[in-house]
Amino acid sequence: MIFAQLVRPSLHVKQRLSPSSGYRYFWGWLNAVFNKVDHERIKAVGPDRAASEWLLRCGAKVRYEGFEKWQQDYNGLPTGPLGKFKIQAIDATDSCIMYQGFAHLEGLEHLEEIKLCQCIYIEDTCLERISKLENLQKTLQRLEIISCGNVSDKGVICLNSLRNLQYLFLSNLPAINNRDLTVELLQKSNPSLHIKLDLDQ
Repeated sequence: MIFAQLVRPSLHVKQRLSPSSGYRYFWGWLNAVFNKVDHERIKAVGPDRAASEWLLRCGAKVRYEGFEKWQQDYNGLPTGPLGKFKIQAIDATDSCIMYQGFAHLEGLEHLEEIKLCQCIYIEDTCLERISKLENLQKTLQRLEIISCGNVSDKGVICLNSLRNLQYLFLSNLPAINNRDLTVELLQKSNPSLHIKLDLDQ
């Protein structure tokens, strides 16, 4: 755990600066390790604590219900009775979260906001996974997807299952090819959804 915390700040620097496929393979492998799901850990400490550990390992941060401060220091995760700290918001900006780790979201019952910004591993299957989680269909209210190059119309349209989503911000998503139709389909399934766009067409 401490090793993950120490190496995290340099991961994306390595990925950007080195053209070597060997380096890319190593950092991709390491990020996959960070995203590995330990179901025994989830049972032992509860879904919110386990999800917090996953997110902070990967460079994201969380905010707990009843708190204004964002938690981003893995070694500073709060302690106390299991179940006391419920994740209300996730900011995954520039993090390495990937599909494998999304199983950590299954037990979160208070999650209202997710921000996915410059997440190189976020793709359509991740959005599809989010949209199929029954707990998020009930609780998720705000979602931002920014500069995630692997997100296309297909992934965004899957979000129509999030029936309580109130705000969706889409920005700099070059793989979206039919903005108007995508928005139309989302609005048809959720007329009260406010969609804000910053997309080139």
